[in-house]
Amino acid sequence: MGVKEQYRDYVMTGFVKRVEPVVADHGDGALLYDADGTEYIDCFAGISVTNAGHHNRKVLDAAMAQAERLVHACSYVYHVESVGALAEKLAEITPGDLQKTFFGNGGAEAIEGAFRLAKRFSGKNEFLAIESSFHGRSYATLSVTGNSGRKKGGGPYMPGVAFVPTPYCYRCFAETTPDKCDMLCARRVGEVARLHLSGSVCAFIAEPVMGEGGIIVPPDDYFKRVKEILDEEGILFIADEVQSGFGRTGKMFAIEHYGVVPDIITMAKGIADGWPLSAFTARAEIADAFQIGDHLSTFGGNPVSCAAAVASIAFLQDGVIAESARKGAELKARFEELQRAQPLIGDVRGKGLMIGVELIADPATKAYGTAAGAFVRQYCLEHNLLIGVGGNFGSVLRIQPPLVISDAQLDTVFGTVADGIAAYASVS
Repeated sequence: MGVKEQYRDYVMTGFVKRVEPVVADHGDGALLYDADGTEYIDCFAGISVTNAGHHNRKVLDAAMAQAERLVHACSYVYHVESVGALAEKLAEITPGDLQKTFFGNGGAEAIEGAFRLAKRFSGKNEFLAIESSFHGRSYATLSVTGNSGRKKGGGPYMPGVAFVPTPYCYRCFAETTPDKCDMLCARRVGEVARLHLSGSVCAFIAEPVMGEGGIIVPPDDYFKRVKEILDEEGILFIADEVQSGFGRTGKMFAIEHYGVVPDIITMAKGIADGWPLSAFTARAEIADAFQIGDHLSTFGGNPVSCAAAVASIAFLQDGVIAESARKGAELKARFEELQRAQPLIGDVRGKGLMIGVELIADPATKAYGTAAGAFVRQYCLEHNLLIGVGGNFGSVLRIQPPLVISDAQLDTVFGTVADGIAAYASVS
């Protein structure tokens, strides 16, 4: 029995209606190969995970060396060298005075742990989140997810959660323009906290760049204004960097673009270039709120994954992040130029190599281009390019390749996506 048949008969594929007909066999840099030898440029990076590239030799060597010594010992029962080294490195590279880290296995686990810590520290138990956000598929993370398409069929959800407007300039309902933004979306944070909850808000959680929501980039001053409000109200700020961290946006963490230091930061995906690992890091006084027995993860802080993460971070810091900022800016500019000639493109946005191209069905109404998104994604697949789609209605093309992608490969990416959009325009 082949792997496609095994998936059909034995694997629960609850994420998509149909798993792509690609049998992922091996990878190299920004390339992914099917079992039959077909070569794809991977512009989704396993959902923004393999930031340092597929089959990164430095990461693999570090992981294999650790695996030869020790695979597991429970890093919260014993001291493990690679765990301590990674925790120290995260204290160095995270913004401000964030210092102590708890390790887990996936993004949702990191966010659930951050919630528990925020409640412990604050003595409060309610949360604010953003309407189009996505934070994971566990009970608590779906409860603070505002993206309706990701929540269907999973309720009822956790009480004590209220949502604030999405800082989504392209679809802003305020009587304003991006160059004269009145920051209504930010000002509403305080109002929602006071009017829609019971006065026990412990934290506001937000993605500095919203991935599943459709690569939504808040205005430059959004988080500064929000942080002022949160500080006035005594509410912690949790930055969800699960998807936007580790160089994805041209900086180590996306929140650095906004000049704001969160109280807690969560991370996963790109932290270890594909080895399962997540973490949340907080200021020492917040972290120390955990009491004995409050929190544990059997596999969290796996020695092999932590060794891979240390090597991956070192690799990214060696000029890769700076180069990815350049590449992303140049690719975004090319899509913006295409937008001026292609009415199907409603908006182009992003930072670094986290780029969203929003397709629309009608320029006059900005109707969501759901059919266009599905068509272009399929066109790219048939032309050996892997991309993602996002947004509540699947109308945003997501360009999130490994950061090591070459300029020549990006030329191919742009040409293929542009051709796919043109092909849809010719038949629609």
